[in-house]
Amino acid sequence: MTRTKLSAPSQAATSDSIAQALSLAIHEHRISPGTKLVEDELAEIYGVSRTVIRASLHSLSHIQLVEIRRNKGASVASPSLVEAHEVFEARELLEPRTAHCAAERTTSTDIAKLERHIDDEHAALEAADPGRALYLSGLFHNEIARIAGQATIAGFIETLVARSSLIIALYWRRESALCEKHAHHALVQALADKNGKLAEELMRSHLVDLHSALDLRERNGRALSLKDALLQ
Repeated sequence: MTRTKLSAPSQAATSDSIAQALSLAIHEHRISPGTKLVEDELAEIYGVSRTVIRASLHSLSHIQLVEIRRNKGASVASPSLVEAHEVFEARELLEPRTAHCAAERTTSTDIAKLERHIDDEHAALEAADPGRALYLSGLFHNEIARIAGQATIAGFIETLVARSSLIIALYWRRESALCEKHAHHALVQALADKNGKLAEELMRSHLVDLHSALDLRERNGRALSLKDALLQ
């Protein structure tokens, strides 16, 4: 994902390109959680109509980066720090045991699908598209829950993964918060070997590392104006 400023008059801003620019600004912490995204201000910054801005904001709301509330407008989504910790603690409780169960049920077809997820995730990272890498990482974890054959728990995990993807996007330390390059490979190998104990240990270690890599501290620094943040 390349930085998109869209500040030059010759550049034609579309709802998709504006959504990409706003998404990148959120991921890079140039726009802080909770920041109001005022349609009129964004329309002036990008030189487009409010209709185009509204389409961009709705696009971002579908991936839970933006919250749109009746009579209050749009703002950058802002999971609380308490919620962020709770989400990852819940994953650390559920997913290791689920990985153990998955190791007992996995097939060669399952392994091939998981390996494709890893290849796609690494391709996204190499293409500097961390947002897609996060999405693919979430699918990888959901797929392991599916393999385990525990529908109720898989539903819980899917909800937690969706929420934690936003938390990662908002609070990552950019050098380390995405899944470590070989973590998923080691986990898939344990599943392929039907080594439930190792799969459980690797999943727990992986999630603890991911949790600890997040910058879950109160942020009290002075926030940039929306215009300054987007046109940096």
